Amino acid sequence: MTDEIIIQEAIRLVEDGMSVTFPVKGNSMLPFIIGGKESVILQKPSQPQVGDVVLAWVEGCRYVVHRIIRIDGSQVVLMGDGNPAGVEHCTIGDVKAKATHVVGVDGRQHDLYSKPRMLGVRIWRVLLPVRRYILGVYRRVKR
Repeated sequence: MTDEIIIQEAIRLVEDGMSVTFPVKGNSMLPFIIGGKESVILQKPSQPQVGDVVLAWVEGCRYVVHRIIRIDGSQVVLMGDGNPAGVEHCTIGDVKAKATHVVGVDGRQHDLYSKPRMLGVRIWRVLLPVRRYILGVYRRVKR
């Protein structure tokens, strides 16, 4: 099965009202989601909001699991927490699912929107100018 088929099936299940546990690849959501080790639980999105972690079809060419950083009318701007620069664009209609929880390697679920986690997200956003250096140290320590 290809990644594309898996993603399409996950979207279909979410659209039918089911929750889907979806593996995350890559480092673009560090330090809040560890790709290759953790998964996210996806659900049908209500009205997307700034701060939501979503599965979205971006730039008309690929799916990403990233955080919404801005909404301008029907236009959505996304950025991975682990990205020191660069954003993606899509429309509200391209947001296919909302991640509600992270599932750790131990199988435990952690709410993506708990007060402590959202405080960490706000602090992390302020640290954007130095995020590259923090992530460099984090990646070396976590090897």
